[in-house]
Amino acid sequence: MTNKTIAITGATGQFGAIALDLLKTKNADVIALVRSPEKISGVEARKFDYSKTEGQVEALKGIDTLILVSSNEIGQRSAQHKNAIESAKKAGVKHIIYTSLLGATNDNTVKSLAGEHVETEAALKSSGITYTILRNGWYTENYTSSIPAALANNAFYGSAKNGRISSALRAELAETAVNVALGEGHENKTYELAGSTSWTLTDLAAEISKQTGRNIPYVDLPAEDYAEALVQAGLDSDFAGLIAQWDVDASKGALFSEDKTLEKLLGRPTAELDVAVKQSL
Repeated sequence: MTNKTIAITGATGQFGAIALDLLKTKNADVIALVRSPEKISGVEARKFDYSKTEGQVEALKGIDTLILVSSNEIGQRSAQHKNAIESAKKAGVKHIIYTSLLGATNDNTVKSLAGEHVETEAALKSSGITYTILRNGWYTENYTSSIPAALANNAFYGSAKNGRISSALRAELAETAVNVALGEGHENKTYELAGSTSWTLTDLAAEISKQTGRNIPYVDLPAEDYAEALVQAGLDSDFAGLIAQWDVDASKGALFSEDKTLEKLLGRPTAELDVAVKQSL
């Protein structure tokens, strides 16, 4: 076991909490960096806010490896991440592992998300700190979280056409981040992390139908109509527009990759779609 001190940002978030639990089970020397330290038990927790540079340097003192989980505040992430990287440099952090986006620098990518990740990657490389960039593929849960709505509507709606999606479970990508943090030989590497297999929304609907014994077809809508349906379901119009655009990006192959680096770092193939559907149900 390594004697490195590992810290993880956003340790109460969905990705961060999984990574934190894995590090705890491996008896790693881990520190949780969170806005509300009182929500953490079992390990040392330090107050850390992406948006506030005050206290960041102090919170990062004594950290060897920082797992910098990307913020969920779209539009503010680049500045938040740059602040964290600068604070890490001042604190003497030796290695930063950053969760970026699959194909971030490709022409065919999720452009609404890629820009901030590309800017963060550039800041990381220019900081002088040893880095590892994990370009995470789409979480399968981004789609399986819509299964309850699909069951209520008797159809799975989207705008992805027949676009193939090389997703992975959030837990698989979090485990990979932990493996990199505890492992060796990942210095100044950029990894494209895609699921071992790919699927379409038609495949997803078919799997939902199979496991529920109901007929849940995939219904492809124009992006504008899909966004409007999401607004009617209660989503903010801007976010609904983003979700619909992500489907359009998927239809053009932005979420597809045949790269097998993820299963190499994970040590096994990623879960098939049926596993994710079963978990959701």
